Amino acid sequence: MASLLVLYKTPTDPVAFDAHYRSHHIPLAQALPGLRGYEISEGPVATPAGPSGFYRVATLRFDDLAAIQAAFASPQGQAAAADVANFATGGVEMMMFDDRPA
Repeated sequence: MASLLVLYKTPTDPVAFDAHYRSHHIPLAQALPGLRGYEISEGPVATPAGPSGFYRVATLRFDDLAAIQAAFASPQGQAAAADVANFATGGVEMMMFDDRPA
């Protein structure tokens, strides 16, 4: 398995972020080809030392890194990527990695 971790920084308007994210972006992300799982954070995103600069975290799971790359090369992936600018006013960081049991 492989994961795409999406870290959304605190937006200028959290209410607008949530409205767009839930009504528009989640359905786009769920349509990604090869998506095996999709989870989002609930409540504040913190560090062991206290608050973080992140507002929301999404974890998308795929079979492997090649599947993540193929998903974002697809029309659905291009639509999801293009939509980020419509709501993630604080910025976003994305990381991809292989998963393995500990």
